[in-house]
Amino acid sequence: MHRRDAIRNVAILLGTAISASTLSALESCTGSAPKNYDLHKPETKALLAEIAETIIPTTSTPGAKAAKVDEFIVVMMNDCYKKSDQDVFLDGLKKIDAASQKQFKKNFMDITPEQRTELLTQIDKERVEYNKRKDKKEGDPTHYFQYLKELTLLGYFTSKEGATQALRYVPVPGKYEGCIPYKKGDKAWAV
Repeated sequence: MHRRDAIRNVAILLGTAISASTLSALESCTGSAPKNYDLHKPETKALLAEIAETIIPTTSTPGAKAAKVDEFIVVMMNDCYKKSDQDVFLDGLKKIDAASQKQFKKNFMDITPEQRTELLTQIDKERVEYNKRKDKKEGDPTHYFQYLKELTLLGYFTSKEGATQALRYVPVPGKYEGCIPYKKGDKAWAV
């Protein structure tokens, strides 16, 4: 199986789609991408951790912070994405803070979890509209929140916490059973 197929299959199992730009970045992940040291700043990592935790909060299962998704995002952005994608991503983090300032008169780090959810829901709606627009051209940059969501989901569900506690996990699978009854509310299977 090729890397592209494996990543696509993981995305399908997670119930999401991975954009072409993220799939391309993952395929070309060689560690030779330009290093962006702004991603390593403590305030950037803290912001990423809070955004990821808002997307996948701690409930009866660990959240994105416990899975260290912020560290995953930094590594992926630095090792696998082009400089232009990194710039879109970092500008997006600034836009999130600016939107928080505009709406709540506070930085994202200083607003309540409910306000964070409200703000990120609005930004996600903006992302959907951006992707649906009619005047979209080849080569247009990916919306920054697309990167955030995809990398958060990928980082979480491929982490130990996500794969073993949020998904159903069998460390040593037995025989193949192609027809297992599904009950509403069952967890998806980890790969």
